[in-house]
Amino acid sequence: MIGPRVKLVLLVSLFAVPIAASFLAYHYARPQPTANYGELLLPPSPITSHALEGEGGKAFTFPSLAGQWVLVMADAADCPKACTDKLITLRQVRLALGRESGRVQRVFVADDGRLPGAQALAGFEGTIAVAKPAATTLPAGPGTDRGHIYLVDPRGNVMMRWPAAPDWKRMFKDLQRLLKASQIG
Repeated sequence: MIGPRVKLVLLVSLFAVPIAASFLAYHYARPQPTANYGELLLPPSPITSHALEGEGGKAFTFPSLAGQWVLVMADAADCPKACTDKLITLRQVRLALGRESGRVQRVFVADDGRLPGAQALAGFEGTIAVAKPAATTLPAGPGTDRGHIYLVDPRGNVMMRWPAAPDWKRMFKDLQRLLKASQIG
């Protein structure tokens, strides 16, 4: 027969063990980081609605791409090597998406007020090149940040970013997972 003190210890341990286990798990068993490579931007913010200069002097606005996922990068119009590397990454990621590639658009924002020349975009067909008008100041983000590549969702919100020189395979996996889960765009 079990004595009253043993019963009391068993009863107290019934409640104390889960508390001690949760304390140990919280402090010593950290969960693994998220599966995504890119940085989720929380809360997502709307992309700029400022008019940019497109080819032939036509006005371009990001809302005109509503309904599509948009990869956005900013750099100088003369497109130095770092810029070309970003363009190659965007092209490779989009091509790797296969049949889903039609859901993704690429935009190159020349943040120095000049449109890139034809030689800068040779080999990157389908990339929309736009320039920030000289008198316009764009908010910080996809149109002004050369250090990142941004993803805009079909509703026009900037929701993710990758470093300027990303591992394109990991970036592709992020996009592939996102497009598979998404019901929009």
